[in-house]
Amino acid sequence: MVASTRPSLAARIAARARAALPLDWREQVESLRYADAGHGFDSLGLHPDTVAFGAQALRFLYERYFRVRSSGAENIPGEGPAILASNHSGALPFDGAMIYLDVLRKSRPARVVRPVLDLFVPGLPFVSTFFARLGAIGGSRGTVRYALEQGELLLIFPEGTEGIGKNFSQRYQLQRWRVGHVELAIRYGAPVVPVAVIGAEEQWPQIARLDSVHVLGIPYLPLLLTPLPLPVRYHILYGEPVDFRGRLTPQDADDPEKVAAAAAQVKAAVAELIAKGLAEREGIFR
Repeated sequence: MVASTRPSLAARIAARARAALPLDWREQVESLRYADAGHGFDSLGLHPDTVAFGAQALRFLYERYFRVRSSGAENIPGEGPAILASNHSGALPFDGAMIYLDVLRKSRPARVVRPVLDLFVPGLPFVSTFFARLGAIGGSRGTVRYALEQGELLLIFPEGTEGIGKNFSQRYQLQRWRVGHVELAIRYGAPVVPVAVIGAEEQWPQIARLDSVHVLGIPYLPLLLTPLPLPVRYHILYGEPVDFRGRLTPQDADDPEKVAAAAAQVKAAVAELIAKGLAEREGIFR
């Protein structure tokens, strides 16, 4: 019996998605550095065909719905370990998806940013595998350490779920700023790029939330003002990298005071970018 040489359905879908991408997007995807671990995806689960499929599937949101504009992409390191630290909002993590697509499109050379997921996400059926193929990673210390040792670009939201759970009255007010991102940056010599997302904090006003409802590990159920997110315009600002090398040693990652001071520096940089973005935009939808 002769084995079929016809590509699988997934391979055909991915090929069509890549072919449908505009030239600038397709060139970025095809130039990605990718270390096949021997089974079609890299050691962290990323698969370039899935990246192409995700870009094609979400490009409408990026280009037409949220109409993303960004500045400062030249501050994204072209190689080596680095961490993007951003404000977080919007009930659902559309901000993470838009940063992911913006980095894919604007980084030179092309890079895939690795969003670090909240601990409950890897337990979600089907979704967790898809996220892994796009490049997202779980938030366990071992996984994040390995990613930085491999020279990956990470996306971390230091506000965590408290960020996306903000009420409308709290928009653009940074919540409790966790310090893990700078601890990692100090320990593994990774610069931190402050990022501000303007627009997402108005995209889906939350009027209340049910903290007693936990579905599939999700920490709460938001009650939203509208059935769909509003078509706000996203503005993404990348600041100059904060590099702790030269003034802090890897051993300083174990010093709570130095780590707290470093986290405060990054938080202040993000807050400054937020203020800049708010002052420059002409309206929520413009």
